[in-house]
Amino acid sequence: GSPHRCLYALKVGWKVCWAKAEEEEEQSRMAFLSHDISMLRLFETFLENTPQLTLLLYVILRTNKAEPSQGLGICTAFLCVTWSLLDYHQSLRSFLQDKYGLSLGSSIVYFLWNLFLICPRILVVALFALLWPYGVAVHFPLVWLAMFLWVSLQGTDFMESPGPEQLYRAMVAVILYFSWFNVAQGRTLYRSIIYHGFILVDSTLLALSWLWCRSPSDEHSYLVPVVSAALPCYLLGLALRVTYYKWLHPNVRAQQERGYDEVDANGRSDGLAFRSLSVPDLVNRRMRWLAQTQFPISRPAGQRLLKGAAAV
Repeated sequence: GSPHRCLYALKVGWKVCWAKAEEEEEQSRMAFLSHDISMLRLFETFLENTPQLTLLLYVILRTNKAEPSQGLGICTAFLCVTWSLLDYHQSLRSFLQDKYGLSLGSSIVYFLWNLFLICPRILVVALFALLWPYGVAVHFPLVWLAMFLWVSLQGTDFMESPGPEQLYRAMVAVILYFSWFNVAQGRTLYRSIIYHGFILVDSTLLALSWLWCRSPSDEHSYLVPVVSAALPCYLLGLALRVTYYKWLHPNVRAQQERGYDEVDANGRSDGLAFRSLSVPDLVNRRMRWLAQTQFPISRPAGQRLLKGAAAV
């Protein structure tokens, strides 16, 4: 399970820090485990922590009472959900060469745009449940089914057999209920526009239904300015996302290198350069596939891409 993987990763990390022999092999194993744990943490965040955060926010709004510790816990939970996305993205970036690593500025922008997109989404779902608790039991399956069909149409190839692949698509559909998650190779611009347009319309309808149907004497009137700020917050998140992909994405740096280094431009393949080792040992096949999905490249046949080697 996940706790065993984390403990084993700590054990291997300790050996890497202090052992001198077989350091390269241990580093490859540590990289494999860290990629695996990052993916599991992401699934745990959106399958367990995010629904629990939504439920906690609903309970506080329903009772109209919140202890300082609960408020601190909610803020921390929002930060942890966003951090799991950043950690997952950094894990994918580790497959790239060091020059394409995620800088501090890029990390901050990536963290903020995910935070500004996730917070309004969870808020409007909790507010919708505040008026119609059973309505969420209808809303979630409908949106989940739409996302599941959309993921299926993109033809994912994450697992090795059809049964687990359907389970993977079902879990991705849950993630997409709350946040963007790329699962297919190729340009993501149009898919991203479709997804964020759908979520924006859906969240707006949820917020408007709460504003329209709530009682004028409702004790939750203080939430009206908060809901009114949700749309600008989401639009700010989209603006930061555009900023990230316009100036901070590794593809941008790769294109700039091809443009400025004309001597080597003809001899290099287009796109990003991935890590390679002469004697590969271990690679997380699924995370490699996701890295290639997130950072599309074109490469010569047979070129080794990643830290570690034989697909597992």
